[in-house]
Amino acid sequence: MPVGLDRLQHLVILMMENRSFDHMLGDLKAVDARIDGLTGNESNPDTTGAEIKVQPLAQYQGQLDPDPNHDFDAVDQQIFNGDTSPGRVATMKGFIANYFTQQKNVQHSQKIMYYFPRAKVKVLTTLALEFAVFNRWFSSIPGPTLCNRAFAHYGTSFGQVGMDLFYLGVKFKSIYSRLIDAGHTTKLYYYDQVSSSLEVINVLKDQPEIFATFDQFLDDCKRGQLPQYSFIEPNYSDHADASGGALIASDQHPDHHVMEGERFIAAVYSAIKNNPTLWENTALLITYDEHGGIYDHVLPPGCPADGFTAQPKDTKTDQPFHFDRLGVRVPAILVSPWVARNTVVDDGHNYEHASIPATVTQWLLKGFDDTQRSPREATAPTFLGLLTDTMRTDAPEFTL
Repeated sequence: MPVGLDRLQHLVILMMENRSFDHMLGDLKAVDARIDGLTGNESNPDTTGAEIKVQPLAQYQGQLDPDPNHDFDAVDQQIFNGDTSPGRVATMKGFIANYFTQQKNVQHSQKIMYYFPRAKVKVLTTLALEFAVFNRWFSSIPGPTLCNRAFAHYGTSFGQVGMDLFYLGVKFKSIYSRLIDAGHTTKLYYYDQVSSSLEVINVLKDQPEIFATFDQFLDDCKRGQLPQYSFIEPNYSDHADASGGALIASDQHPDHHVMEGERFIAAVYSAIKNNPTLWENTALLITYDEHGGIYDHVLPPGCPADGFTAQPKDTKTDQPFHFDRLGVRVPAILVSPWVARNTVVDDGHNYEHASIPATVTQWLLKGFDDTQRSPREATAPTFLGLLTDTMRTDAPEFTL
């Protein structure tokens, strides 16, 4: 066992919203050719037939409005460019055509191909280059937020491909319930009383005591009292705080301000790093729930079927979905002083959100009965093997 894994006491997951790998990290290929980002030649046809190449013109806010569609049928068009034939092949050529349906504006639809230059998202790109960036971390479903977040909490979405709020009579326990049953500590830190994801409704009915606000996370870091497993949610909405001051959404969901999300990521990282004892025994995974309808060039791979089927009335594609292929690729970065600098994870595995409960189970619940979790989770690759025998003394600093 690597020393870093032996020393690990805390695993923290920060899940942001609705941005693809190429959109946020595609520019890093120019810095490190091992990173599967953009060459500048990737393209999609627009509705006039013109091939539109990717461009480093993404803006923090005001560009992706209205919100790109990321329902299951929209993502199906983005991946397969409208091909519904039995032998169809993913092309990643339908992003502009799908975004065109929002405004019927050719020029506006081309903005779905824009990506951020490295200098505009310095927090995320610096962490990617300083620690471990995954070339192949995919959303679990080619669909929207809640079903994808369910895979992070349960290892499955129980056959849901949409924004269903309630999972009734589910056969697998959440990772939080499993940990508490085994005597381990865990918390889900939502931002505040106004802002929490709808997915929390499902977890709440099982273990209400696991919930705490982001302010509590900051205090727990300062006092060195983080639980063994933590999941952090950003602020999902612009709203007033208790004293009437303005709080800006930090989730990076289009069209929320991306820089506010950068500040939030830096705040989570800095809260851990600024407690030297905590920093030495904590790993932080930063990822995104799904791509939000934004372009990525990597074809989503097949995966073990999940044991559930979504019917055509739910997929809205005239075809059932057997949960046997992944969604679009998203950013994922593992941060720890025990991770070698400039690690690019390209080990032949396709990571996904089911890798999160799979990793926690492997780490803290050794010997857990695989029949008590989904087939997808039971076969998902885990990531704590990236921790090494050597603890680094260097780490970036961010001004908040």
